[in-house]
Amino acid sequence: MEQILAVAIFIIAYFFIATEKINKTIIVLLGASLMMILHLIPQKIAFEHIDFNVIFLLISMMILMKILEQTGLFEYISIKLTKMVKGNPYSILSILFFLTAIFSAFLDNVTTVILIAPVAILLAKELEITPLPYLIAIIFASNAGGTATLIGDPPNIMIGSSAELSFIDFLINLGPVVLAILIAFAVIFYLVFRGKLVVTNKNRARIMEFNESRMIKNKTLLRKSVIIFTGVVTAFVFHSVIHVEVATIALGGSALLILIGKIDVEEVFKEVEWTSIFFFIGLFIMVGTLVETGVIKIVSSKMLEMTGGDIKLTSEIIIWFSAVFSAIVDNIPFVATMIPLVQDMGATLGAEAIKPIWWALALGACLGGNGTLIGASANIIIANFAAKAGHKISFFSFLKYSVPLMLLSVLISYVYILAIYF
Repeated sequence: MEQILAVAIFIIAYFFIATEKINKTIIVLLGASLMMILHLIPQKIAFEHIDFNVIFLLISMMILMKILEQTGLFEYISIKLTKMVKGNPYSILSILFFLTAIFSAFLDNVTTVILIAPVAILLAKELEITPLPYLIAIIFASNAGGTATLIGDPPNIMIGSSAELSFIDFLINLGPVVLAILIAFAVIFYLVFRGKLVVTNKNRARIMEFNESRMIKNKTLLRKSVIIFTGVVTAFVFHSVIHVEVATIALGGSALLILIGKIDVEEVFKEVEWTSIFFFIGLFIMVGTLVETGVIKIVSSKMLEMTGGDIKLTSEIIIWFSAVFSAIVDNIPFVATMIPLVQDMGATLGAEAIKPIWWALALGACLGGNGTLIGASANIIIANFAAKAGHKISFFSFLKYSVPLMLLSVLISYVYILAIYF
């Protein structure tokens, strides 16, 4: 009964998120509250399912970006980049796309999109075009790029730790297929968006006449911000070596910058995207309830039972199932449930024999985040950036891009897995 109730509440909430009849943050908070009120999950356990590493990383990076915004750095970068490519809007899209992919491979998706999205919006504003093609491209680049490395996406960190796979293992095994996917995406974006990325000669000429140096509003704060931000990003890259979580690094960096930059604390906290923060909190609790009531474990176990221990069939099913499931439900609890099941197979068949299954799980879980607007943290952040800029990305409008591209990326991965490992 508890499982049925949990699934019913989740489906109803998902319906309202998709139709956007009610604000999605209110929906997930109501859904999470109802699950606790009905004792489907105790409050203490529910709160334990909130990933505070994600929450504090989001808050801290938003603070850092808002302070950087005050310096005029984003305007400077936007104009400099536009002048470099002589105002060519598709060249700009390509740069943003591949830059996002590279950053996402070595940082994390959330940090990357919080850094690049404001630049994309300002670029579009200066060129007097819609920023939606840029923002949509950034979403797909962040999720695909993060798939390539051990530290690019949380599911990869979990898989690497459990299967004893190194950074180099991920780069060698997943790097080639991710590169192929990124190239395919870039070609498709050119074909799809070329009609929407049209800049007048007048606007190009106007941009070329800008003096980007005049955009810097506060040089002292800029120097302090760049030093702190560079330190934070460097620490992100080496966080597994120094054994400090990225949220702790970002939290310390943002607090230090507020202090040395003499920033008004209340003003900067008003700028945090609290709507996004509480959406994640509610979603974590709702998915946590599906975990605690055993729904996700039942689904995962049934899926593996279908394969009968056949490694090739297991890899084939896992890559497609994990992609679809991760598009609907957060991929972290799904991967957490799958790991012990795959490890059980490894105990019988051998650790080396089941490596294709690990790669299939990583590819499916990470690329599946492109499937819906709430499939990955980066998607939600970008959607909120777009809304604040006056360019709403609706759940269903995103699907016309996300479903075909997600299916294409998984198909490429599927063919790659079969060709390389079988």
